[in-house]
Amino acid sequence: MKITAIEKKKRLYLLELDGSDKLYVTEDTIVRFMLSKDKVITPEELSEIKDFAQFSYGKNLALYQLSFKQRTTREVRDYLAKHEIEEKTMERVIKNLQADGWLDDAKFAASLIEQNLLSGDKGGYVLKQKLLQKGIAASIIDEALAEADFSEVCQRVAEKLLRKYEGKFPTKGLKDKLIQNLTSKGFSYSEANQAVQGLELEKDQESELDLIYRELDKQYPKYSRKYEGYELKQRLTQALARKGFDFSDIASALREYL
Repeated sequence: MKITAIEKKKRLYLLELDGSDKLYVTEDTIVRFMLSKDKVITPEELSEIKDFAQFSYGKNLALYQLSFKQRTTREVRDYLAKHEIEEKTMERVIKNLQADGWLDDAKFAASLIEQNLLSGDKGGYVLKQKLLQKGIAASIIDEALAEADFSEVCQRVAEKLLRKYEGKFPTKGLKDKLIQNLTSKGFSYSEANQAVQGLELEKDQESELDLIYRELDKQYPKYSRKYEGYELKQRLTQALARKGFDFSDIASALREYL
């Protein structure tokens, strides 16, 4: 069969064969097989051209996606599937990109973790879930996390949280609140506890009592409508204890308040 026409489209070339059959190919395909008008090709050569054209098109799609930012293998595979690249061709593209260093899940994981250590606010547990969602194997993630020390970022986040919550909770309640927030961000309990201990929080008795009275002003109207006497005192004690106030401070405040 003969190539009767070659027409340049946006990203592809349209080949016309024997004046009727049409085939879209990439520029790489044109160069690789030295295709030109009036060139005669065999059925075997046409099969090779089609196969390479599909591979070349898939690779170009992947490189276009990767030109914006680093991607995981699964993200590239999903992108190619969205563009209806056949499974066999897709795997060939993936292996080629990995061999050329365009795709490297271990490098992706290490890069994300390093970026978080420098300017992020997440702990290892949250980062692992994020990387798992992107299709990176747990073994690769665990290896990358084993190389990371989250103590500094945890301390940095703890200091930021302290500025947010200081003056709103008693010392014990503040510590509990900080640890709760830090663990929710993916830090281990030991990392969170160590960071909070590093803040060297000191109890200010006057401030603690002031917080208790402010809290009583909020809780008393609610409970006094339903309870009185001993039951009211118990309900208020429980409510204040849940906020992290010491029982001795609670008892002292209630004696003055009730």
